[in-house]
Amino acid sequence: MTHDSLGEIQTGKIPLKGRTLPELSEIVVSLGEKPFRAKQIYHGLYVNRYESWDQFTTFSKALREKLEEQCSLTRLHTIKHLKSVDGTQKFTFASEPENGKEFEAVWIPSGDGGRKTICISSQVGCTLNCKFCATAKLEFQGNLKAHEIVDQVLQVEKTVGDRATNIVFMGMGEPFHNYFNVIRAASILHDPDALNLGARRITISTSGVVNGIRRFIENKEPYNFAISLNHPDRDGRREIMDIEEKFTLPELLQAAKDFTRELKRRITFEYVMIPGVNMGKQNADKLVKIARSLDCKINVIPLNTEFFGWRRPTPDEVREFISLLEPAGIPILNRRSPGKDIFGACGMLASKS
Repeated sequence: MTHDSLGEIQTGKIPLKGRTLPELSEIVVSLGEKPFRAKQIYHGLYVNRYESWDQFTTFSKALREKLEEQCSLTRLHTIKHLKSVDGTQKFTFASEPENGKEFEAVWIPSGDGGRKTICISSQVGCTLNCKFCATAKLEFQGNLKAHEIVDQVLQVEKTVGDRATNIVFMGMGEPFHNYFNVIRAASILHDPDALNLGARRITISTSGVVNGIRRFIENKEPYNFAISLNHPDRDGRREIMDIEEKFTLPELLQAAKDFTRELKRRITFEYVMIPGVNMGKQNADKLVKIARSLDCKINVIPLNTEFFGWRRPTPDEVREFISLLEPAGIPILNRRSPGKDIFGACGMLASKS
C-alpha cells in the first residue's frame, strides 16, 4: 500500500494521527525504521497525548529530527469555546484556521458527574437536509479525516481537563456518508492501546443510510448503533428528512431488524418531537408497532430549533407522548437538551451559530 492510498497526505509530510497501528507500522518501515517504532509513536499519540516530536524523549535526537522532517503530528485549532450554564461546553474547530472549514464538538457532563459524553462531528456541514437540523442549513464542505475526528476527542479532553466516558457520533454530518474514516476513528477510540474506550461506550448514529448499515452488520462492528427515525410513517418522514427519497422507511426498518437479529444487540431510535408534525396518538401508535417488531429503545428529544414555524413541545406534551409509547414495553428515555444556551443541543450545531 502506498502512502497516497491511505488518502491523507499533506504537502511534503506524512500525517500520522488517525492511522491504525498496522498503517503506522507500514509508514515507519518505509522510512527505514524498525516496526516497533510504530507502537511507540501510537502510544505517544494516544496514551501520552504528545503533540510534538520533542516530547518523544525516548527517541534519539537524530530520529526526532528525521520524523519532524518527514511526518506531521497534525492538531486541530480551537476557533471558539463556549460554556453553558449547565456545564456543557461547545468547541468550534478547524484543521487550518484560514480555510474556513469549521466543525463542532460538544462536551456534555451529566448532572451527577458520572457520565461524561463528547458529541463529535464526522463532516463539515452535512450531505443531508433534515428540516429540523441547523447543520443542514450549512453548505457541505467535505468529510473529516480520521485524525480530525479523533483529535476532537483529544482536544476537548485536554481543554476540560477530564476524560470522556462516552463518545457519540451525533455532531455535524452523516457518519455513514463518511463510513471508512468514522470506523477508523472509532477503532482508535476503542483500541486498548490507544484511547481504550469500551465499544459499548461509542455510539454511531445514522439518519438511515441503509448500505452503511448493511456494511456495519457485515463487518460485525462492535459499537452501539442509533437511527435518527423522527417519524413512523414513510410519507411523513419524507416531509422532514430527504434521505427518505433514497432509502425508504421499510428498507431502513428491515436493516434495523437484521442488525438486531444478526448482531444480537439492541438498536436505539432517536425521535425529535415536533408538535403537529410527528406527535399525537396516531404517530405514537405507529411508533409502538415499529418498536414491538425488534429489540430497541427510544430516545425522545424535544425540538431545539425553530425552523418553519415549528416549536418545542411543552413538558405536558412530552409527558403525554411518552405515555402513549409506554404500551410498547421498551425503554424510553427523554433526552434533555444540554447546552441549548450556547447552541450546543441536539440539532443546533452549525459552525456559524
